[in-house]
Amino acid sequence: MSSDVTTGSVAAADPARTVTEVVTDAVTEADVRRIVREEVAAAMRKDPGTRTAALVASKGTLDWAYPPLILASAAAAVGMQTSVFFTFYGLNIIHKNFDTKLKVDPVGNPAMPMPVAMPDLVTAMPGMVAVASKMMKQRFSRHNVATIGELLDTAREMEVRLIACQMTVDVFGYGQDDFIEGVEFGGAAAFMADARKSNVTLFI
Repeated sequence: MSSDVTTGSVAAADPARTVTEVVTDAVTEADVRRIVREEVAAAMRKDPGTRTAALVASKGTLDWAYPPLILASAAAAVGMQTSVFFTFYGLNIIHKNFDTKLKVDPVGNPAMPMPVAMPDLVTAMPGMVAVASKMMKQRFSRHNVATIGELLDTAREMEVRLIACQMTVDVFGYGQDDFIEGVEFGGAAAFMADARKSNVTLFI
């Protein structure tokens, strides 16, 4: 069968074959892959929310600094446009002195694993916050978990938007120079403009 024969003439020459069968013969695997890519791209354009994620980081302890950074990097790794809004104590995560600001307070935290968890009488003693923080960092290190600094570097390399809540910055008396490079500053309304269009929104 010559390649310039039309579907209609082929179908007429062989009535037993349907038009669908004739067309299927003419479609190659490369055609199918191209069509699928085009359909996926069209669907993504119709629903941009399927490739965006918006997270809120509100806690400023060492253990709670990990979830927003890990989730944001994971979202960016799968191709999602990701932003993290740091508000209230979450500002500690993106502060230039995050390594000293992010601590673990063992008091009243029974979920902490041993040996970090200690009796309340012991945890209330002076200096125990520093001890617990050091023990938690050592625990992460033994399990090859990235440091907060490494996670921040990864997030910035993957173009995750790190947004500091301007209201909280003002309330806490910070200046823009107090934060790591690459941090943006905006209000809740600006963040909500992104969040309302996102497919994934998380408050941490």
